[in-house]
Amino acid sequence: MDEPGLKLKRTRERLGLRYRDVEEFSQQIADRRKNNEFIIAISRLADIENRGVVPSIFKLYSLCAIYRLDLAEVLRWYGVDAACLGADSLIAEPDKTHPIGLGREPIGPAPLGEVQVPLSLDPGVDLRKTTFLSRFIQNWGNLPLMLVAGLDLKQHRYAFVGLEDLFMYPLIQPGSLLLIDETKKRIADSGWASEYDRPVYFLEHRQGWLCAWCSVSGDRLVALPHPVSGEAPLVFQNGVEVDVVGQVVGVANRWEPIGRLRARS
Repeated sequence: MDEPGLKLKRTRERLGLRYRDVEEFSQQIADRRKNNEFIIAISRLADIENRGVVPSIFKLYSLCAIYRLDLAEVLRWYGVDAACLGADSLIAEPDKTHPIGLGREPIGPAPLGEVQVPLSLDPGVDLRKTTFLSRFIQNWGNLPLMLVAGLDLKQHRYAFVGLEDLFMYPLIQPGSLLLIDETKKRIADSGWASEYDRPVYFLEHRQGWLCAWCSVSGDRLVALPHPVSGEAPLVFQNGVEVDVVGQVVGVANRWEPIGRLRARS
């Protein structure tokens, strides 16, 4: 089993982030939270990845935010399962009458009647109504409720399209949030009338992830870009160089037009 630091390192590398990038992004989080404990210095990140140093709760939060990781899952990498908190609390038997705060803001599985989503929502948000999410207020419009309501979350995953990923532009814009159905891995070869009907798949390959139209010929999987994007098709050895994570079944797109970002200095 991989060590937590190695998992974090691989995630960072797949996202194409350098040590300096992580430090700069964590500085922005610290500025936003007005707490320098959120800053991850380059030397500290190297220790976390290579020497098994356990990050503080603040630095772990920053890493999860920057890497788009679920905090509860990363805690489990370190042997801390928040779902066990209630059961473990029964070990202590205080003599005094006291309120129980467990479950007020759950990290683990959501209580019945509530839906957990991979975004930070205000506790007062009513998911039955269209909601303008404050976390993405500068980048997102109304988030379709199909992304959070009535879903079997066990078979769905979420993905973020990189700001420099134009492979499916303009059908799927950089900065989009994707909803992926892991039960739909078979590549369809017909059955659509237009590009809007053709299935889009989320792929994992050796250099990272990709969403694309796909076709299969023999043992070759061809990832097809949108023709407007100017990108070239990519050919993989199916099941060896690439795996189909699932079919994209929901997209929350940016509203504002965006172009290629300048290369990092």
